[in-house]
Amino acid sequence: MLERDKAYRLAGRKHGVRRLNCDEESLRKRREVRFQRLPEGQAERAVQRLSAVPGLAVERGLRRDSIWITYSLVDHSLEEVETLLHSMGFHLDPSLYTRLFNALVRYCEETQLHNLRSPERLIKQSNEVYVKAWEHHLHGDHDDTPAELREYK
Repeated sequence: MLERDKAYRLAGRKHGVRRLNCDEESLRKRREVRFQRLPEGQAERAVQRLSAVPGLAVERGLRRDSIWITYSLVDHSLEEVETLLHSMGFHLDPSLYTRLFNALVRYCEETQLHNLRSPERLIKQSNEVYVKAWEHHLHGDHDDTPAELREYK
């Protein structure tokens, strides 16, 4: 059985350096973060505090208890921002809708990051990998019998 790294090397894949196979726009995320109604003024304080975080654009939401954050998935994630807000003492909206929606967003972001970080799959060249591996393998499967004697007639 071939190890995956060896298979990639034999196929000529560059395993160490991986460029992202997507455009920058697909990594850019814009999310709404909702706060509990009490204590008042959480959204304004969150905008002030999060504006200092590099790579994070923050603006007031249409609702008075919400903000909009824009970030690149390479730099930040919704889970990271929520954890940061909790550590700063903010109280996020505990409604079922918000928790389910945020859980779905976290799952999607985590999956997208996992797919971006995983190495390329060997789909079209997999047979070439095994041919090259066989050529490099020391084996004693050489038959000295002449071809006319090996053929069934």
